[in-house]
Amino acid sequence: MLEALTEPFFQRVLLAGLLASVAAGVIGTYVVVRRIASLAGGLSHAAFGGVGLGYWAGFPPIAGAAGFALVASLVVGLAERRVRSGLDTLVSLVWSVGMALGIVFVALAPGYTPDLSSYLFGSLLFVPWEYVAVAAAVDTVIVAAVLRYHRVFEAVCFDEEFAEVAGVPAERVFLGLLALAALAIVTLIRVVGVILAIALLTIPPAAARPWVSSLGAMMAASTAICAASTLGGLLLSWSVAEHAGLSIPPGPLIILLAAVAYATSHLVAAMRDSVSPGAGPS
Repeated sequence: MLEALTEPFFQRVLLAGLLASVAAGVIGTYVVVRRIASLAGGLSHAAFGGVGLGYWAGFPPIAGAAGFALVASLVVGLAERRVRSGLDTLVSLVWSVGMALGIVFVALAPGYTPDLSSYLFGSLLFVPWEYVAVAAAVDTVIVAAVLRYHRVFEAVCFDEEFAEVAGVPAERVFLGLLALAALAIVTLIRVVGVILAIALLTIPPAAARPWVSSLGAMMAASTAICAASTLGGLLLSWSVAEHAGLSIPPGPLIILLAAVAYATSHLVAAMRDSVSPGAGPS
């Protein structure tokens, strides 16, 4: 299995997955702490509309996904702040309209009908170097923003009302956070697809949470879990193809490994707490 690491194409794929793991681990921490997984899920599915628009208009689908996700982040972000009573309905609307537009645009696209499974379920084994460059650029933007604005992001995630009283422009900070989540989701589309992106954004941070006492530590741990799941999923996919002749895409395997990490983490944490109540992180 480890001989795969010597293959140049596998090294490119692994690098792409690890770069996406940084975006997922860092932004996913904010998503989990702020409890906006449903909003992030809406952004993920809305991005599919941009994929279809890219096919129809003739520009890179990943650029269309980024545009749609950013617009959706503005819509759901303002709604979360101002029309909270109907938020679930609006998120569902953004979710379904994005998917529907994607299908319509693809149907209108000239030429042959493209295979959408790579965007729905991921196609990590076939990512080009251009995607690696995009993922690296997105990571740079996310890390730079977090280093610069972590304290205000943290304030808005934990106590938005107090942050506003303290003079933090909570609405703009929250919209900025959602915009970063949209960019992170775009990097995950080629790794696990539109449908599973929200899982990779939320499961690793949730797995790390019982063992950390700060957001910085949670980001580091969730990035490590995400990276380990990505490496494990790739190696399993390679091994199954080599030894059993079965073609299982790495995306679902990555999510399953992350889910195992989550279950193991919480089981061990529960055992720890039963033996030494109050021993866990505050």
